[in-house]
Amino acid sequence: MSQPTGTGTTGRYLVLLEDRSVAAGAMEMSRVAGISAASTADRPTAADLTAADGLIFQDLGVAVVDATPEQVAQLSRAAEAPGPISVVEAERVVQAYTTAEETAAAVDEAVFTWGLQAVGANLSTATGKGVRLAVLDTGFAIAHADFQGRTVVTQSFIKGETVDDAHGHGTHCIGSAAGPRKPAAGPGYGVAHEAEIYAGKVLSNAGFGSDSGILGGIEWAVANGCAVISMSLGAAVRPGTPYSQIFEQAATRAMSRGSLVIAAAGNESRRPGTVNPVGHPANCPSILSVGAVDVNRAVAPFSCGTVDAIGQVDLVGPGVDVYSSWNKDDGAGMYKRIQGTSMATPHVAGIAALIAEKHGARGWELWARLAQSCRRLGLPSTDVGGGLVQAP
Repeated sequence: MSQPTGTGTTGRYLVLLEDRSVAAGAMEMSRVAGISAASTADRPTAADLTAADGLIFQDLGVAVVDATPEQVAQLSRAAEAPGPISVVEAERVVQAYTTAEETAAAVDEAVFTWGLQAVGANLSTATGKGVRLAVLDTGFAIAHADFQGRTVVTQSFIKGETVDDAHGHGTHCIGSAAGPRKPAAGPGYGVAHEAEIYAGKVLSNAGFGSDSGILGGIEWAVANGCAVISMSLGAAVRPGTPYSQIFEQAATRAMSRGSLVIAAAGNESRRPGTVNPVGHPANCPSILSVGAVDVNRAVAPFSCGTVDAIGQVDLVGPGVDVYSSWNKDDGAGMYKRIQGTSMATPHVAGIAALIAEKHGARGWELWARLAQSCRRLGLPSTDVGGGLVQAP
C-alpha cells in the first residue's frame, strides 16, 4: 500500500488485543474473520508481511490489518463479546504539525534561543546524559554538521524511504529536544544536549503517515528503553470525538515499561475567534498533550485547547518563531525558524529528559515531575494546562 498523502483514513483497521492475551487475540482474528497477522516478536521478513493480512505489534498488543467490510463487522462483533479482541478502529492518516508563518523573535538570541531561555534549560546543570530520547517524525538529517559524534540510533517505518529527512520537520524537532548548545553557527538550541537520540521515521518526506507507523515507532522506542517519546504529529478531530482507545492502551503499556509519550496538541485553532480541540493522539488521557506559547508567554493563535470533556492541554512549551536545525538540502540551509505545537513538544520532551537524568524518574513519576516543574502563566488551564515547563 502506498504511503498516505492526505487526511482521513487509510482503509486499514487497528485491533486492540487484551493485555497478556496477544497470542489468543491472533487466533481469534483468524477464527472469526479469517485474518492472519505476522508478529513483530517473530521479526517478520518482507515476504512474511506480504503473505500476512496484517501485523501485530507484540509489545503494545495492537494489530493493524487489511480487512473487508464483512471482516470488519466480524471483528467488531467479537469486540463486543468477552474475549481477547476488545476494540476495532479505522486507521487514521496523520501529519506533521507546523505552520508557515515566520517572524523574528523579539529577544536576545546571541547565545541561546528564546525557547531555551524560557524553559530555563540554559541555567540547568542537567544535560540529559544517559537518557534515551525518541523523536518520531519525518526522520533525521544524518549528515547535519551539528550532530557529528553524537549517539543517534535511527529506524524508518516508511516503506521505500530511508530515515534521512528530506522534509526537515523531524530534524527541527530533534534539534530543539536534543541539539547542541554550541552549534556550528548561531545560538545554542538544544534542551537535552547530551541525551541519546533515537530518530524514528514515522512520517514520509511529504510529512504524512499513519497510525500503524506511529505504533511501530512507539514499540521500537519502548523496546530500546527510551524514557521519553516525542511526537509532533497528529490528526484534527471534531469536538466530542472519542479519543482512540487503542492509542490510550498503547500509551499505558508504554508507560508501564517506563516510556512517557508526549504529543503535540495541534494547530487548528484560530484564536481569539476559534479554539479547536486537542487532536489525535494527544487527546488520549495517558499521552501528555503540549500546547504552544510565544515569546511573551501568550497562547499561540494556532494552539489547540481544552474545549470539552475529551482531550486536554496538559502543559505548554515555546512554539512560535523557534530556531533549530534543518535539512540543508531544501535550500533553507542548516537552520530554520518555524512555529507550531510541533515546536513546543520537543522542548517539553527535552525537559523530560533533563528531569529523567536528574531524578531517575520514569513513566508516571516523570509526568508528575514535569507537571510540578511548570511555571504558572496566569492563563486559563484550558489553554495552557499546568503552565510553561521548566528545567530542573
